[in-house]
Amino acid sequence: MSMRDLTLALLLTVANAPAQAAPEGPRLGQPLEPAAISAQDITVFPDGTGLPPGQGTAAEGKAVYDAKCAACHGPNGAGGSAEELAGGKNALTSAEPDKTIGTYWPYASTVFDFIRRSMPLDAPRSLSNGEAYAVTAYLLHANGIIGERDPINASTLPKIRMPNAAGFVWAYPERQPR
Repeated sequence: MSMRDLTLALLLTVANAPAQAAPEGPRLGQPLEPAAISAQDITVFPDGTGLPPGQGTAAEGKAVYDAKCAACHGPNGAGGSAEELAGGKNALTSAEPDKTIGTYWPYASTVFDFIRRSMPLDAPRSLSNGEAYAVTAYLLHANGIIGERDPINASTLPKIRMPNAAGFVWAYPERQPR
């Protein structure tokens, strides 16, 4: 059973547990239906589990990036009021490391998950799946990882090998995605 399945099973068990008299308290909230829990379960794992339908290319992503990301992350991901996303040359082990997508992130699926879940800062979760795939593709292309017209989707994204894939030490090596 995957971690996602285990988490969902636990949440459903709690949601479907027989009601018991609660101690006196503020009586806030209400039980969640499984559908409401599923709507919030948007986690994408390093192996690609949880990736939604949709796709995008870097060519499509440039327009989305320019409209919704460049104000904070600068033109071409060069940095602005928010982090630099592309253009890093120095590995994390160098004297002056760059922490960009190409030099830091170990999984392309994690880049997608972060963009879809958290960006843009003023409107998280406002990007469609296609826009999130396209922006991810644009940033992977800006870091020299994929071509401008390479489509990324639930099938292709987990196959992308990131330059820093071996740069992290696993606390639980037996759980490391293959």
